[in-house]
Amino acid sequence: MHQKVMSLSRSLLDYPNKEIITISPGYSSVLVRLHNDITLSDGMDIISMSLKKESNAANTKYRNVDIPVCYDDEFCPDIKRVLEYTGYKKDEIIKRHTESQYLVYFIGFSAGFPYIGGMDPTLATPRLDVPRTSVPAGSVGIAGRQTGIYPLSTPGGWNLIGKTPIPLFDSSAPDNGLIQMGDRIRFISINRDEFETRSSLEQ
Repeated sequence: MHQKVMSLSRSLLDYPNKEIITISPGYSSVLVRLHNDITLSDGMDIISMSLKKESNAANTKYRNVDIPVCYDDEFCPDIKRVLEYTGYKKDEIIKRHTESQYLVYFIGFSAGFPYIGGMDPTLATPRLDVPRTSVPAGSVGIAGRQTGIYPLSTPGGWNLIGKTPIPLFDSSAPDNGLIQMGDRIRFISINRDEFETRSSLEQ
């Protein structure tokens, strides 16, 4: 299903149509927004033409991206909540979170925010009942059976368990985000000293 979503999204980008305002890939769908003056019939024709030009996602070369994460107590304010839902100790949560190889299914919610699947299902933890009004950029979180990284400081309700010192998104070059749809992700655990060193290098 991801390959189909990736393929259709790629073809819509490779063969742009002036009547299409935006596209929004999801886990199993692609939302296509058209100009308001387009009729339903014309809209279906535009989408049908895009489907005929659909790229071959099987030939897509996926990138492997390593993301360093510090799981220091300061950066994991929701670790106790994850402990309660999983029954694991903190070391085991870190171990399981860093052992998986992940897939970036799509970018959404906010600019550069990756929805990352492939997490160990035993780490699944529901979203917070009351979202935070501001989550620090670089925060790594868990929501249900997925994990993600906040590239910008935004509101959010994911369970925060760590933070990366690597900037993911540059507003001056929005198409060149560090993480892109289809990437394979690995989380690499780093200590606080390594975090501070990487942070200073990125500034």
